[in-house]
Amino acid sequence: MNLGRMLEESCRQYPDHVAVIYENLKLTYTELNRDVNALGNHLKSLGIQKGDKVALMLPNCPEFVISYFAILKIGAVVVTLNAMSTAYELHYLLGNSDAKALITTVSLEKRFEEIKADLPLCRHLIATGGLQNNSPFREALTKNSADLDIPVIGEEDPAVMIYTSGLTGKPLGAVLTHHNLLSQSTLLKSEVDGTDKDRCLAVIPFFHSFGACANMVNPLRIGASMVLMDRFTLDSIFSTIEKEKVTYVAAVPRLFLGMIFHDKADSYNIRSLRFGMTGGSAMAPEFFPLFREKFGVILTEGYGLTEASPICTVGRLDMPLKPGSIGVPVPGAQARVVDDSGCELPRGEVGELIFKGENVMKGYYKDEVMTAQVIKDGWLYTGDLARIDGDGYIFLTGRKKRMVITSGFNVYPREVEIVLEMHPAVKKALIVSKPDLMRGEIVKAFIVSKPGMSTDEKAIMKHCRTYLSSYKIPREIEFVEKLEE
Repeated sequence: MNLGRMLEESCRQYPDHVAVIYENLKLTYTELNRDVNALGNHLKSLGIQKGDKVALMLPNCPEFVISYFAILKIGAVVVTLNAMSTAYELHYLLGNSDAKALITTVSLEKRFEEIKADLPLCRHLIATGGLQNNSPFREALTKNSADLDIPVIGEEDPAVMIYTSGLTGKPLGAVLTHHNLLSQSTLLKSEVDGTDKDRCLAVIPFFHSFGACANMVNPLRIGASMVLMDRFTLDSIFSTIEKEKVTYVAAVPRLFLGMIFHDKADSYNIRSLRFGMTGGSAMAPEFFPLFREKFGVILTEGYGLTEASPICTVGRLDMPLKPGSIGVPVPGAQARVVDDSGCELPRGEVGELIFKGENVMKGYYKDEVMTAQVIKDGWLYTGDLARIDGDGYIFLTGRKKRMVITSGFNVYPREVEIVLEMHPAVKKALIVSKPDLMRGEIVKAFIVSKPGMSTDEKAIMKHCRTYLSSYKIPREIEFVEKLEE
């Protein structure tokens, strides 16, 4: 089976079930599949073939789901891009991925127009202003047939490419196969007893691997529903859970902490909620019982990496939850803790956490050297330090690689340092992480100015906004005379 066939199978079993809820719009599985097929035919008319790359730069909206599966159904590869990407970042991502088309919003298409002259391969832009408004995207759905011929697509064929920042400062495209993602598509059912009656609240961006897996691929596999939100406040989170009878939320710790501390939480009826899953960054152990005490809902923790499709471990509802643990490996995955030479360490000892299994990526696109650095003998080296207790529960203890995880987004310091050092007044920059309750960590910059030149925080921030997505921009800047070696 492949992901396109997976969607068709769900459509056959649950034709009238609601698949997508977005504001006042609802799409059944039949309607979703119809739109997927129409867009697939449109992409084929543009010359997109099996193996070609099509980039998505969209927020959580029905068009993302439609585009994702339309691309997959014709055998092409989905390149999911952060909707916050600047023109500078987009230039590299579209060029490196060899994308032949970009699907984005009308409000974001200007970023592509700025750089398209330098992208000879990416010749097609499909913009949307919302499914209910006139746009090239809507026209593609209305003018194309809903009967789609699906080519032969193997489980080991590439399905999705997700960019993750690299240690060298250049993002790397993690190539995930249909088999990788299909192995993750059953986790909602197998790990937390999910059914076609479930409704997830999709607030994590779908371009984030955690959001796509937990809140899109998994519910679609079992006929459940997605409630999409691309902009939200805590009040809108609570009111949407109440209105749409949401049964689970998979999100970053910041959202759950916000729910705990929200002073109006008691005014909403969220009894439909049966569990929450936090991931993307660490959450302090003391908040898990607080969440259960306040809402009567179990909150579990999971762990994953883009390179692993992404979920590697999860706290299961049918097993005791241990505070501070990221749970146990998901089915089909094995975990080890190893020393610097790759030798497995005894239970309880701290070393680098590595994984092996069906979820591990094919490799980094066009980068065999970096692939070989993280995948050795089939094992994915995470760069995280951990210990495994006698019951097989995994506890993270630190980080071996330089990285900041802020609100679930990975920020590699070298990428930000390179941009800072592009500023004419900056001689040297150093990025570090600083603990933060709501975001887990924030990005902090130490900056050494060039002799005879000066700048200030406001100018540095303006410079960063030109080149970096908002989550990568330092939240604290400190000017220093020199950097510690």
